[in-house]
Amino acid sequence: MSLAATPVRSGAVLADLLPAARIRYAVDTALVMGGAALTGIAAQIAVPVPGSPVPVTGQTFAALLVGTALGARRGFLALGLYALIGMAGMPWFAGGTSGAGGASFGYVLGMLLAATVVGGLARRGGDRSVLRTAGTMAVGSVIIYAVGVPYLAFSTGMSMSAAVAAGLTPFLIGDALKAALAMGALPASWKLIGRRD
Repeated sequence: MSLAATPVRSGAVLADLLPAARIRYAVDTALVMGGAALTGIAAQIAVPVPGSPVPVTGQTFAALLVGTALGARRGFLALGLYALIGMAGMPWFAGGTSGAGGASFGYVLGMLLAATVVGGLARRGGDRSVLRTAGTMAVGSVIIYAVGVPYLAFSTGMSMSAAVAAGLTPFLIGDALKAALAMGALPASWKLIGRRD
């Protein structure tokens, strides 16, 4: 059966269109594990930021992409698995670190929440057009920073303004570039398969 012949229910995300979706449990498990692995691999793309304990990584982009492509439930499970495995000692947080005590762990928690929210927005069409995707990525980024920056301040003893300067401001341009990439990739994926809500 081709994708063109597959009916799309309202509120679908890209993962729902996989032909093997009839074997739901196995597919969901593979998608969740794949989302966690993608996030862990993307976290290894890390560039140190002078004056900040938080590097620029591909991790946030992967987390938002996982959330929008898999939906809220699978996105939450994928980022939850990523966080749990990293806390257990797998060195796949930013720059090959692990554990829950690092200054950037708050961003991991923020990504867990953001993947869930952007997944819910994707179910409502938040990834179908360039403008909707821009809004979805902006909401996800705000959530990541809303959790990550206060955690950074708390874990390092920085003032909130110092945490914003070290953990938010240096990343805004990179986040804009990541959002632009998502704004092209997600709507293009829907267009490629010929499905729009």
